[in-house]
Amino acid sequence: MKIVAIIQARMGSSRLPGKVLKDLGGATVLDRVLNRLGRSKLIQEVLVATTTESADDAIVEHCERKAHKVFRGSELDVLDRYYRAAKHSKADVVVRITSDCPVIDPGVTDATIGAFLERGADYASNTRVRSYPRGLDTEVMTVEALERAWRESTKSYQREHVTPYLYENPDKFKLEGIENDADGSQHRWTLDTPEDLQLLQAIYARFKGRDDFGWGEVLELVESDPSLAEINRHIVQKAVHEG
Repeated sequence: MKIVAIIQARMGSSRLPGKVLKDLGGATVLDRVLNRLGRSKLIQEVLVATTTESADDAIVEHCERKAHKVFRGSELDVLDRYYRAAKHSKADVVVRITSDCPVIDPGVTDATIGAFLERGADYASNTRVRSYPRGLDTEVMTVEALERAWRESTKSYQREHVTPYLYENPDKFKLEGIENDADGSQHRWTLDTPEDLQLLQAIYARFKGRDDFGWGEVLELVESDPSLAEINRHIVQKAVHEG
């Protein structure tokens, strides 16, 4: 069984253009995601899935320079991009990660993959009931479930956000979720705005540019210094529009 993490990444962003190649303590945001996922014990391959748009040539060039595997597909039909990337990598299990999560925790990701495997799920995530801070988001699915979603999804938001068709159809798929013991959902450690970048840069500065820290260490940091969480507390997360 081949478990492949596919990281969606593009330079376009309405609130922070070029965010995935922004500097974060001496490495790009994308490199931080790749470095951290590289510590996973269950993921066997990591693939960056970007678009065929010319703006994303920069991502391809960066990945090739760093010897990261990269795949190009549709900009707007992200589900199609994921499906084709999964087939390209000959994945049996796909782990969906977004490139705007530079404090993604390989332990949390592995726990989600572990629950998926142990429970014989078609789809598992730590996001449907949000108890972890935003930015640790992990979704895991069989390639068969991904293919069915690819074939049957007809609404634009289902194509753009990859997995809605799966969790909207519990009668068609075996769905599983994991939750943290304590609710940390009020924390926002993802990257979508300049304020998010300011917070993440502050976090990496506190860890002196290392990226081997765990999410529990970040939680201790922001709880010991509440001014950090205030940096981006007012940011409203974009919704997945259904319809």
